[in-house]
Amino acid sequence: MKNYKFKIHGTQYEVEIDDFEGNIANIEVNGTKYQVEVENNTVKPKTPKLVRTTVVKNPGEGIIVAPSTGIYQIKSPLPGSIIKVLVAVGDSVKKGDNLLILEAMKMENNVLAEKDGLVKSINVAVGDNVLQNDLLLEI
Repeated sequence: MKNYKFKIHGTQYEVEIDDFEGNIANIEVNGTKYQVEVENNTVKPKTPKLVRTTVVKNPGEGIIVAPSTGIYQIKSPLPGSIIKVLVAVGDSVKKGDNLLILEAMKMENNVLAEKDGLVKSINVAVGDNVLQNDLLLEI
């Protein structure tokens, strides 16, 4: 229930709105009950509604493709030191082959090939300390 006070031509009215059912309101004005019909005037917002059409892309549009050099870089998964290099430049490797052994936190970790290919360059040697994401070798 909501209570309102109105003053019309110097006369004060106390209006209590009991409930609404559709567009019929049950109200009480200065102790007298009434059923009134309420008009529903819709107020248009002052700000316009922005309607955008969907963007249709042409085939291949919006896709950025980096030029492939054919070289795949193997980077250090974590900081440590190289204790054994198991491949040489020019060796053919298959996905999953062990390339080198990296000691980190007193554990030996195998660094595996993630692609098939030929070893193009080896950027580390036995005893080198490496940080995470340092380049170890290229396939």
